[in-house]
Amino acid sequence: SLNPVFSVGNQITRIIRQHTGANAREARARALAMFESVALPDPERIFRIYPHELSGGMQQRVMIAMALASGAELLIADEPTTALDVTIQAQILRLLVDLRDREGISILLITHNLGVVSETCNRVAVAYAGKIVESGLTDDVLQNMKHPYTQGLLAALPSSNQRGQDLVAIPGNVPNGLATIAGCPFHPRCGARLPVCSQVAPAFIPIGAGAHQAACHLYTPGEQSA
Repeated sequence: SLNPVFSVGNQITRIIRQHTGANAREARARALAMFESVALPDPERIFRIYPHELSGGMQQRVMIAMALASGAELLIADEPTTALDVTIQAQILRLLVDLRDREGISILLITHNLGVVSETCNRVAVAYAGKIVESGLTDDVLQNMKHPYTQGLLAALPSSNQRGQDLVAIPGNVPNGLATIAGCPFHPRCGARLPVCSQVAPAFIPIGAGAHQAACHLYTPGEQSA
């Protein structure tokens, strides 16, 4: 997302000045401070250079600094570890958690990596075809997943215990985002579907006494026996 024809410093100071009204000197000082806060080495040098002169992990740190430079209270991190090697992924995740604790910001993490969710998030919402199908505290959802889609995601994770065995996959394909699906959006691929699933969109049903809930007719009173 960094513009290749502008220096790193030029890009971050533009954002700071636009959102805070700071002058050029104040914006530069703020940018250097943000580079330090995300543990970028030699902020003065990074301020002057261009994105292609940075590694992938350093580019990601610059993006995080830019996102927070104007005093944001919420950071939306959409697949922040994509295309980074495992070591750099861990560094970026530790940085996000450190910034959350140090700066008091909230982070909305969008990811397909359930390991990242397990290690990083307090709460999780599982989405399918643009709709939330299960949500709750991370431990509650991952240790007691209820929606068939969540169960399918967990079952598809490769394990060292499955050496030599075929990987588990959810049958069918993700629906066209422009298509209208009657009932539950997951029902065409669901092995536990009921007749009502193709007709009526399920409401959220509380699971237990906590914040855990799932949008599934399997937990609607009376539907399983219908």
